Amino acid sequence: MSKWTDQLPEAARNYIGDRRVDEVECVIGDIAGVARGKAMPAAKFAYQTNYFLPNSIFLQTITGEWADNPFDAFTEPDMILEPDFTTATAAPWTADVTLQVIHDAKDQEGNLVPFAPRNVLRRIMELYAAQGWTPVVAPEMEFFLTARNIDPNQPVIPPMGRSGRRAAGKQAYSLSAIDEYGKVIDDIYDFAEAQGLEIDGILQEGGAGQIELNLAHGDPIRLADDVFFFKRMIREAALRHDCFATFMAKPIAGEPGSAMHIHTSVVDSKTGKNIFSDKKGGETDHFLHFIAGLQNHLTGAIALLAPYVNSYRRYVPDFAAPINLEWGRDNRTTGLRIPISSPAGRRVENRLPGMDCNPYLGIAATLACGYLGLMEKKNPRPEFAGSAYIDSDDIPVNMGDALDLLEEDKALCEVLGPEFVAVYDSVKRNEYKEFLQVISPWEREHLLLNV
Repeated sequence: MSKWTDQLPEAARNYIGDRRVDEVECVIGDIAGVARGKAMPAAKFAYQTNYFLPNSIFLQTITGEWADNPFDAFTEPDMILEPDFTTATAAPWTADVTLQVIHDAKDQEGNLVPFAPRNVLRRIMELYAAQGWTPVVAPEMEFFLTARNIDPNQPVIPPMGRSGRRAAGKQAYSLSAIDEYGKVIDDIYDFAEAQGLEIDGILQEGGAGQIELNLAHGDPIRLADDVFFFKRMIREAALRHDCFATFMAKPIAGEPGSAMHIHTSVVDSKTGKNIFSDKKGGETDHFLHFIAGLQNHLTGAIALLAPYVNSYRRYVPDFAAPINLEWGRDNRTTGLRIPISSPAGRRVENRLPGMDCNPYLGIAATLACGYLGLMEKKNPRPEFAGSAYIDSDDIPVNMGDALDLLEEDKALCEVLGPEFVAVYDSVKRNEYKEFLQVISPWEREHLLLNV
């Protein structure tokens, strides 16, 4: 093996075996979490130490347009991309031996580009480290398998199952329901094994063709990388079986939305002990302060957790989605849930993020709000008892309001990084303006001849 292949994780080396690597994909996630980068022959990759891409990739919107540069003239200077070999993993759906490697973005002076989403999460991790703390997270991924939808003007419908019938909703936790698309699930497991990605469990969710995939807890950056890889891999597995996988927050009218719930705890970096539990197993002030930070700052962070106009269709009562920032023990109607656990596993589950959010930014926003709570040392509102599907002003109702609230939370903007917030705001306001120029079928149906 050449020197660079010696740096690969065990799973990548096992995937290669005695074969020759044909291609390497140099990958970086943009603001939306879309994989950008370059693919090159492995022989060329072996002789280069870094690669170049214009920093304008972080100003590209989800539609492919370009947002205004909030800093200098739009000269598109090159960034230097450095491979993080710990992320190297297979692309097992390809015909040849291909590896994916996530790269870190630096400017030409060697500084981390502050508006690269992976660097935003790294910034938050460094704030915790300076206090002697290490966050631990466990994401849950929800997504839909759907029939192929090649005409955007047509509604999304569930896929056809092995029985010859379309997938049905309201079958949460049904093993028979998930067996309907067992071949896709088999490929997901096989691809995950080849990539060295750990799956903690797969289950049928409440929507028609809706699946939940759970990941084991661990380092936030590594798990954000895993979600980034999983999204691409799951799409590829679905395409093999003539269906789509979508991570839209609300792809099908009348069905539940898809969330990326984030479980978070914080441990002492020296002892490894959970700072949310005291020596007797009780809840600490740190625990309550973390919850308060989420309650006080998640309103501003919703713009990152619900990044598209479609995201806000998920925040409706009685559809298994939170509509406020109340907290409660083992209460799934609250936006902040405290699951049943041992003292060592005490954690807070943030149920606000949609599965459409960039995993780096969803985790970064959650940790940023919790960090501010730990610094501010305020107590949360009283625990909510009963159903929390009530009216609330906690959550903005559209993208424009969410961006305004992000700008107003100066403490949160400072923690996330002012440069990042400026870029994010520019991209998202461009997307929102573009959406407002589209006339919907509802408007044509009800307004064209009636008003």
